[in-house]
Amino acid sequence: MRNRVLIAALATAALTAGCVSEQTYQGEVKQAEMYQQKSALYESLNAKLQTEINADQARIEQLQNQVKLTLVDQILFPEGGWEIHRQGEQTLAKIAPTLSTLQGKRIVVEGFTDNVPIGPALKKRFPSNWELSTARATDVVRFLVAKGVPPGILAAEGFGDARPVASNDTPQGRAKNRRVEIVISGVNQ
Repeated sequence: MRNRVLIAALATAALTAGCVSEQTYQGEVKQAEMYQQKSALYESLNAKLQTEINADQARIEQLQNQVKLTLVDQILFPEGGWEIHRQGEQTLAKIAPTLSTLQGKRIVVEGFTDNVPIGPALKKRFPSNWELSTARATDVVRFLVAKGVPPGILAAEGFGDARPVASNDTPQGRAKNRRVEIVISGVNQ
């Protein structure tokens, strides 16, 4: 709110002084509104996931044209699993109402794994981590659709172990690499 008032005051002062055109002024107002929209989305997700954020199970980032929600795999799936467990359903149910109201945005659910090869029990269903990460992302998308998020704005992508955020040489690094990211784009457009 404070940023909006400041931008509006600066734009009004510049317009009154004859320093900017009406088009420039309207552009500044639109930019302020988009910033406010992105900030509101961030704040809404942050408020709904405060418990998970405090437990280092979730992280929300505001990027230039995106808001990115990162969830560690343990909060969503059983170890080695691809179907969302009860805690995962509860976590996603917290954010589904916010996501269901987004218009003109795109939500991509991205699945990631560590570099540990698929075990023999899962090898028949998932030949590699790539398929496992895709199945996890797809299950999150299906859950969000069931909770009212429009399917036309959702997509699922799997990256396997191709985009690590930490070293796979330690258990802590591998745990960081096993994640799901919900990327909301078009926030500033």
